[in-house]
Amino acid sequence: MHLSSNQSRALGTVMRLLADANDGDALRDALAVPMLDLLGADHYTSMAWNGQSQRFERFTALNVSQESLRDWDTYFRFVDPLTFRMMLRRGPTLATQIMSQSELMKSEFFNDFLRREGMHWGVNLYFHDDHTCVGDFRIWRGREHGQFGHSELELLRLMEPAITSALSRLHWERTSAPAQATTQCAEDLLERTGRLSRREAQVAWLVACGCPDKQIARRLAISYPTVRFHLGNVYRKLRARNRAMLAAAVRAMIDSAHDASREVERGAN
Repeated sequence: MHLSSNQSRALGTVMRLLADANDGDALRDALAVPMLDLLGADHYTSMAWNGQSQRFERFTALNVSQESLRDWDTYFRFVDPLTFRMMLRRGPTLATQIMSQSELMKSEFFNDFLRREGMHWGVNLYFHDDHTCVGDFRIWRGREHGQFGHSELELLRLMEPAITSALSRLHWERTSAPAQATTQCAEDLLERTGRLSRREAQVAWLVACGCPDKQIARRLAISYPTVRFHLGNVYRKLRARNRAMLAAAVRAMIDSAHDASREVERGAN
């Protein structure tokens, strides 16, 4: 795959942003310019999916007006023939893979939404961590710049794992990471009650909080094989055969300790 000097610079910027990111929304916003440069595109929108409310939220965009974003959320999402069908696909998807360009151009969505912003040719990519969508790219070109081709789809496929990994990590940090005080108490308890080493207690607690192994390695500044080594010891000591059993065992130990503490408090009163 041949990249122009501009594309090479853009790709380098994307990789640097992924490595340095500490906030998912800020990352999606910062990726707008390099992604447009990389794909030779004109319009960028990115949204975060909320599985509980079944709504997209936390919009960021470049060369798409805030008015259009509000209109999409309040009305056009209900007549949008592309987004939810593209979301079901794993991998970069051209709008024309969902419906022909001639059919799209007859739709209300095209004529009253896309066309007013100059969006004609589109490609979408939704980043999934297992069954959770952790962010997306909705990238469009004006009519005069032509359809996206094989090389642009290959670039998106190339970057997808790294972007998914970064957004998944930041999604977990935003939604599931426990408070420091809670972590300290849980790890102390696991050391005492489960007879785990400090590192084993850290790994066990993070697994119970739903943290993936690669993210555990990053969070604890240890290698992935080291995480797997400690996890094997934890499985043996807590007699767990898989992550679900381990999480249940950790939660049961913590609940039992809390129950015992409440009994002591009631006895003292």
